Parts: sequence; structure tokens; C-alpha cells
Amino acid sequence: MSLLPVAEAQARILALGRPVAAETVSLNAAAGRFAAADVTARRTQPAADLSAMDGYALRFAELPGPWTVVGESAAGAGLDTPLAPGEAARIFTGAPLPAGADTVLLQEEAERDGARLILAGEGPPRTGAHVRAAGTDFIAGGTLIAAGALITPARIGLAAVGGHGTLPVRRRLRVALISTGDELVPAGQPVSGTRLPSSNAPMLAALLGGLAVDVIDAGIVPDRLDALAAAFARVVDADIVVTTGGASVGDRDLVRPALAAAGATIDFWRIAMKPGKPLMAGRLGDAVMVGLPGNPVSAFVTANLFLLPLVRGMQGAADPLPRIMPATLAGPLPATGVRAEYLRGRWDGGRAMPLSGQDSAALASLSAAELLIARAPHQAALPAGAAVEILPIG
Repeated sequence: MSLLPVAEAQARILALGRPVAAETVSLNAAAGRFAAADVTARRTQPAADLSAMDGYALRFAELPGPWTVVGESAAGAGLDTPLAPGEAARIFTGAPLPAGADTVLLQEEAERDGARLILAGEGPPRTGAHVRAAGTDFIAGGTLIAAGALITPARIGLAAVGGHGTLPVRRRLRVALISTGDELVPAGQPVSGTRLPSSNAPMLAALLGGLAVDVIDAGIVPDRLDALAAAFARVVDADIVVTTGGASVGDRDLVRPALAAAGATIDFWRIAMKPGKPLMAGRLGDAVMVGLPGNPVSAFVTANLFLLPLVRGMQGAADPLPRIMPATLAGPLPATGVRAEYLRGRWDGGRAMPLSGQDSAALASLSAAELLIARAPHQAALPAGAAVEILPIG
């Protein structure tokens, strides 16, 4: 079986996951979700011409004055009567301009004696100075948040000002994590001999923590077909089932045969990438099944490239794939082979520095990494200063 290119594997895994149902939630519960429909403004902002500064509302054509101050306009309580020629109104930031006014004179450029107001500085430079015109932020009926956009804190504020108290989003996903391997023991428990603390499940749960996901930790499953079958039966309500380990070609790599026995269909297996070749994906009942490698670095890299995009896609993200950025190398890199490579690196003076220790089980170098340097297959060696593409990680 030939190895699948990364981009094709990403497209196929995204096609496996259909967006989940939409629901309406309060603004306080919407952060981190993706909009299930366009959110349009129910009002215009600003609803009227507002002052951007404290000062005096007047007609620009009447500069340099003098004027007679006939009242004041405050936020939420404007001046009801229009200004006649030669009149001005005290005005505060966020207050509506009285009818007849078109400009604001800053208070530090004004001098007042009772009701008499005169210019005491350079004055406003143009008509409309220090005024926030009606509709300059958005107008009623305009799109505030496009379908598929991530609901960020700023977008929540925008929706609130636009007249919304709730938002349409995709429901939370249920993601089950199954760690396979006779050598694993739960994190924090005593370890003897060649056994290992299980690190993939807590690492992946943390990686999913920024998304609208409910993680189901199905525990550690030994390398036995009956144990794997029982584990799959326990997570039938999950939207995504993630296994780590057991997906390679060894005698004890039993995830594939266990999935076949459970009635799963495998869409693809093995990717032309390093680390992370033994990746598989398919469907297990109504769930998308993702088999990640057991080595922690491989699991981390493939989760960033495949699992997180799948989660974002099923939550309705318009652009679920990881963000690729251009960067400049701070150190040299050797030529690549037949697989794409994702090298751990860090920022060094604004440049991407490859880390030493790129072994797929080396968690110490992963913990120090700030980015992955992405390289295509069959690339020549690169010197320091060469252009590369990177994926930010955290």
C-alpha cells in the first residue's frame, strides 16, 4: 500500500466528519464555538452621530465663534432641541450630536465664561471632526459574524452590540480517547521495568481543551482483540473515537483487526510524513475513527494536522486546517526523503530554529518547541536564512 500524501489525507479525514447539529446558546456559552449561520445586525452602530471626545457641539462653518451654550448632551440623554445659528451645546464622549451641529470642539481648545464660548486653540480641522458618524461600525441587516467563523471574545462583544443575546453554533463534540499498549500504566502511578506512564491521553485532552469538546477518557486497553472490542463498545456515543498506539504492522498492533471485527470501515492507513506514518482514519458506526501513532511526538504532530482539523470541521469551521506561516530559518536543515517532515523548532530572534533531538518519542524537545517546521518530500538541504513554512504550536 502506497503512503498517502498529507494534503490528500487531510481532505479525506475532513470528508469523513459531517458538521454536527446546530443549537442556540447564550453569549456567555458561545466562546470557542463556530457560527452555524450568518449573524446579522439587528441595529445600526452608532445609531446616531456621536461625539468621540468631551467638548462642545457646534457648526464648523461658524468657527471661530463666539457661541452661546444653550444646553448639554450626555451619553444616553441627548439635547432635545436643535441648535440655532450661533449656539453650541456642552457634549460628552458617546453623547449624540444635537440637531444642527456637525462638529465637536475639544474642551481643551475652548474657553467659557458663563454661557459664552470662544475658541482658545486651533480648533477642529474639518467638518465632522471628533464625531463618530451613524453606521460607521455596522448597519442593521449587515453581516456581523459569517457562518463558520470562530466565536471569539471580540465577536461576542460585536454580537451583543448588534442586538443579540444568543448565537447559533454547532453543539459540543464528544471525543473518546483510547490508549492502547500492554506497557502503559496510568499517569502518576508507580512504574517498574520497561513499563511507561500513559502520556498521550492527557496530552491530547489538553490539546482539545481550547475547543468545544467533551473528552471521554476510555482508559488504557491491553493489546488483546477482546479488550479492544470491549473498549470500542464503551464509546458508541462518541462523535470521534481516537486510539493511540497499535496502528503499525507489528504482531501486537491490533487496532486495525479489532476495528474490522467491530464493523468499522478504514478509509486510509499510513501517511507519507515523518513523524506519524502509521495514521489511520475511517468510520466506526456513526463516529469518525482516528488511529494516531503511539509515540507521543507522532501523536502530537498528527493530532495537530488531522485530529484538530477534523474537530473544527465537525464544529462547522469555514477553514479548519492548521494555519501555515512563512518564516526564515535560524539554522541549517538536511535534505528530506520520500516523506514530508515536521520538525520541532523554536523562535530565535524572529527566526525558526530547529531543535536537536527529533526522535518521535522525545517529549523533552516537544515541550520546548514553539513551532513545527514543515518540509515537503524530496527537498534539498537548506542553509540558515532560507525561507520555510511553519505551524505555530502551543
